[in-house]
Amino acid sequence: MPWELTSDRPIYIQLVEHIKFDIMSGRYKPGGKIEPVRELAIKASVNPNTMQKAMTVLEQSGLIYSNRTSGRFITDDQELIDSLKTSVAEAYCRDFIAKIRQLGYSNDEIKDNLNNYLE
Repeated sequence: MPWELTSDRPIYIQLVEHIKFDIMSGRYKPGGKIEPVRELAIKASVNPNTMQKAMTVLEQSGLIYSNRTSGRFITDDQELIDSLKTSVAEAYCRDFIAKIRQLGYSNDEIKDNLNNYLE
């Protein structure tokens, strides 16, 4: 997923979301090492201090941890990752259903359309 940052929200929050997505989608494997702050900052075209702030938020959430001598790593806690993934998927579903209901669809019509689309 490319680093598509916008000016409508704080950059560090967008960085946190991007890295969380990479963790949930498996780009970063549990227990795997994450690139250094400076390298990530260059990839995202942001100031290293902004990336450091994002890393601090991710550490506080438990998704990454720091080993002073070896760098930062993704948590081994698969339950935490799965829980986050479920939470994000539920939010996407709630948003989707709210928008579809605004079009006037009933629950049965939504289910039928989803089933047709998935087949």
